[in-house]
Amino acid sequence: MRVDYAKLSLAGNRPENQDRVDVVAHSDALLLMVVDGMGGHAHGARAAEVTVNTLKECFAEMTLPVFDPQGFLTLSLARAHDRVVRLGDGVALDHKPRATCAVCLVQDSGSYWAHVGDSRVYLLRAGAVRERTRDHSHVELLLREGLIAETEMRTHPMRNFVECCIGGDVPLPDMSITSRKRLAAGDMLLVCTDGLWSGLEDPAIAEISRDDKEPLEKALRSLAERAVARNSPYSDNTSAAAVRWVAE
Repeated sequence: MRVDYAKLSLAGNRPENQDRVDVVAHSDALLLMVVDGMGGHAHGARAAEVTVNTLKECFAEMTLPVFDPQGFLTLSLARAHDRVVRLGDGVALDHKPRATCAVCLVQDSGSYWAHVGDSRVYLLRAGAVRERTRDHSHVELLLREGLIAETEMRTHPMRNFVECCIGGDVPLPDMSITSRKRLAAGDMLLVCTDGLWSGLEDPAIAEISRDDKEPLEKALRSLAERAVARNSPYSDNTSAAAVRWVAE
């Protein structure tokens, strides 16, 4: 594969960074992942770290390209969930470690997505959002039922309430796993925590895919810093990883 990729994580206005982000790249497949240790819960950073390490471990066990991408993503997130649940043994339910997660597997001129909670995956093309994940959140549920408009989501009092997450209760959370999404030359895939997308409208996020001459690392940092500034003085941890598809 011919790709450019970059990652970063900013603390924002928080005293601790509980996000974790990584990219694992091989000649036949690439894995983007971002995990948000849920604020207010004990060991959120540890939950995020365990999740990322588990995903990387599962990817390392695969023969590449992955034969069953959807099965790989499902089983990897299930293993991560079980490990984060065990971190919370002996901890009161309201304080158990939890995390949201977004993962993107790139191979064979296509991508496969998985997410739990409100961390997102975006497919960007020529400066526009071609497609993105829909959050497992209360405001997303209200939107689907027609009770609020999309413009109301950012200011709704329950905008930070997620419906499911990695860790916490033993039963597996709802996981959204996609089928293959074909990539065109110049397409960009972005995974990010809510610290990034909560500060920027989708068109502003898509701008990162407009100029393929600018170094991706520089463009990603500029995007994240804009989100932090927009959310200041209450900006959350802000993390993202991106890959620009050049060719097979």
